[in-house]
Amino acid sequence: MSAIAPRPASNEINTTLKLPPVIFGTSGLGNLYEVVPYAIKFEIIKESIKHAPEIPMFDTAGKYGAGLALEVLGKCLKELGVSKDGVIISNKLGWYQTELTTPQPTFERDIWKDMKNDAVQRISYNGIIECFEQGNELLGDYDSQMASVHDPDEYLAAATDTKDEVKRYDDILAAYTALSELKQQGKVSSVGVGAKNWRSIQRISKDLALDWVMIANSLSLHSHPKELIDFVGELHQRGTVIINSAVFNGGFLVGRDHYNYMLVDENTPQGKALYKWRTDFFALCKDFNIEPAEACFAFGFNIPGVTSVAVSTVDPKKVKRNIEMATKKIPDAFWIAMKEKGLLETHYVING
Repeated sequence: MSAIAPRPASNEINTTLKLPPVIFGTSGLGNLYEVVPYAIKFEIIKESIKHAPEIPMFDTAGKYGAGLALEVLGKCLKELGVSKDGVIISNKLGWYQTELTTPQPTFERDIWKDMKNDAVQRISYNGIIECFEQGNELLGDYDSQMASVHDPDEYLAAATDTKDEVKRYDDILAAYTALSELKQQGKVSSVGVGAKNWRSIQRISKDLALDWVMIANSLSLHSHPKELIDFVGELHQRGTVIINSAVFNGGFLVGRDHYNYMLVDENTPQGKALYKWRTDFFALCKDFNIEPAEACFAFGFNIPGVTSVAVSTVDPKKVKRNIEMATKKIPDAFWIAMKEKGLLETHYVING
């Protein structure tokens, strides 16, 4: 039981919330895995604005490069002359930019490159307000219209004992009280959650009315638990908008060495299994003349209840292709072959 009574994130779900099918992720703007020159980041934003079929939407967070992604996004939008109402910005809150006093940042070591700042997790009533205000400051001339608590799963997982876990969950509820007030004040239009462990989203959704949820790393071509698919359907029935994020499992499914942001060791049984799955997947894609990214996107996008997919890239040339993936038709024969080769979980039902 929680020590304080749960309070909803809003009086009711914002059932008028409509999001574009493709949401532009900004982790690359924060130098995830590699240092990306500013000129390339500018071109990524430029291409995103140019090819978006409707108002472009960017998903960002104070965690991405310890605020670097926020700063770069705001700067690029200003240089491109984008009006404040010509873009939708979702800022996942909970990480606050601080001074870097160590060779490596204190969070997610070896993931973010060429860091100028550090970040600390602040999930509480005051902490979320501070993250919201700092986020808008880093964005410069722009404000985030959507807000959420970022990584509540990590916050809960860091609990030292049961008592601490109860306190931490109370902190999360208090953070949503702050978000509820921001929404009531008209400072944000909608409130959601972004997490990798979908169980934490499920837990929070039982106590709070969420306008949207962003499920990261959990619902992909490689991993799609039946319980999660059922949960997505339940959320959809309530009117909650579902964003599927990290459908490439941190890049591994399209050729990178990290799975869910952790380096894969080929010498372990788990690592060997992952590489074997990917080798078979790539071969099947080649047989059907399908790009692996297209298959990953289509799978994650067409799960009943999912309305949007958030994708990131550090290659400006891939922006247009990412948008086009929302309308890319993958033949049923491909999914049947995936099932026959054991590359899809046994419970998954292929809908033609």
